[in-house]
Amino acid sequence: MALKPEPTAPFHSVQYALRVLEAIARHAGGVTGAQIARETGLPAVHLTPMLLMLRREGYVLQVADGAYAIGDSLVLLGSGADREQALADKLQDTLDRLRDSVGAAVYISRYVDGEVRITQFADSPRIPKVHEWVDFRSAAHASAVGKCLLTQLDQDGRRDHLARHKTARLTSKTIVSERVLFSQLDAQPATVPVLDLQEYAVGTVCAAVPITAGASVGCLALSMPVEHAHRLRAAAEALNRKAAPLLLSLTL
Repeated sequence: MALKPEPTAPFHSVQYALRVLEAIARHAGGVTGAQIARETGLPAVHLTPMLLMLRREGYVLQVADGAYAIGDSLVLLGSGADREQALADKLQDTLDRLRDSVGAAVYISRYVDGEVRITQFADSPRIPKVHEWVDFRSAAHASAVGKCLLTQLDQDGRRDHLARHKTARLTSKTIVSERVLFSQLDAQPATVPVLDLQEYAVGTVCAAVPITAGASVGCLALSMPVEHAHRLRAAAEALNRKAAPLLLSLTL
């Protein structure tokens, strides 16, 4: 399986964040924002919000005289045997906050061994997750999650997937033509959320954005009842803006 070499906006944010973290890690006693700016070449308009995000996520902390140092979250994610649990806990905390922020159930999905898998999600009694009435592994052509993952595969990868999972009609809005589906996937801008407007399930709308880390294909998604469809695009854009912390956790 080959990935399409198409970087996204969260990817660029993560590249900046890694540069900032590398600069801070070089100074055991802490480093000022001005020194970070000199070492990374990032202007204040990018560096200031980046440092705020890194502090919020626990990757850096402020010490004496406003200098920045490496935070506990970064230490835990690099701590060997405990890394997997630390990563799962970190991702869940971020998902919980994202759920409350966008007012929708949110999901992390990965494409693993040729299958769509929801690896983590955050919902609540007030904001329930979508009812999986058809196995997500068989519904990539119809769901925002599945289509977002398929956009990140090359043509051979997509054909292989659909050879194993036929494009069944799940609702009246489901795309069942492989030609039409591939055309839609090819036309999907990398920085624009993929939408599902009742294609997977009547009464539910969804959106997804890619969070590809290295050779791993993944996405961040949300779902909400169709009566909240007027909020979908705004929520999807917020999801896109806030994908960087999750991608950073997966990259570290």
